[in-house]
Amino acid sequence: MSAFEPAAFLRAFRTEAEQRGFASEELAMTASGPVLAFTSSIEGEAAYLSAGMHGDEPAGPLAALELLRSGFFNQELAWTICPALNPTGLAANTRENDAGIDLNRDYLRRESDEIRAHARWLEDRPCAQHFFSLHEDWESSGFYFYEINLGEDRPERAKAIIDAVGPWFPPEPEALIDDHETRAPGWIYHCADADLPDLWPEAIFLAKRGCPLSFTLETPSGGELQARIAAHVAAVKAALPRGS
Repeated sequence: MSAFEPAAFLRAFRTEAEQRGFASEELAMTASGPVLAFTSSIEGEAAYLSAGMHGDEPAGPLAALELLRSGFFNQELAWTICPALNPTGLAANTRENDAGIDLNRDYLRRESDEIRAHARWLEDRPCAQHFFSLHEDWESSGFYFYEINLGEDRPERAKAIIDAVGPWFPPEPEALIDDHETRAPGWIYHCADADLPDLWPEAIFLAKRGCPLSFTLETPSGGELQARIAAHVAAVKAALPRGS
């Protein structure tokens, strides 16, 4: 049985978002519901958050809803939120969609309906200046994140993220995470190129479009769900404090 019901989640998210002045748009329809995008009415620097890319990672969508309810997205940035990019995977509790495609490797080939529609939609919008991607890792024991940074190097910000998550999870202790060397515990400073040239994740796609700063946040799937949600919320807030 699925631990996550996309239809109910999206109803709750849409209700909350529209009450807060967000417009909703259907990007694609799947067997388990639509891929929805929410856009704030604020004019300002573009910021973007996505979640639910992998269906066995429910903490990200729930953290996006918590951030919405807390008023975080009311700060003076032009926010776009895609809180459940893989409805069929979320319904089935599988990493891939119902066609067996890992959506976070599909932003160059665009073999899936979801990413084909999502990528076109992003290309028609101003490029985000801040990007957050909420994920989980079944193989990690601690929290970690990828940073792609085309601008100023700010190690103090990375430390602030790790410290903010500390009440729930320590940084992942391994010096090599998913074949990536860490710059500091829990922090992977990634270049703007895909590990495998034909398999672009969303973060690489956005970097190629010119997004100067992105964070892919990874909580340990073995942790308690509420702790994973809280860790995501704390990490996003630490990476982009109010007034940024």
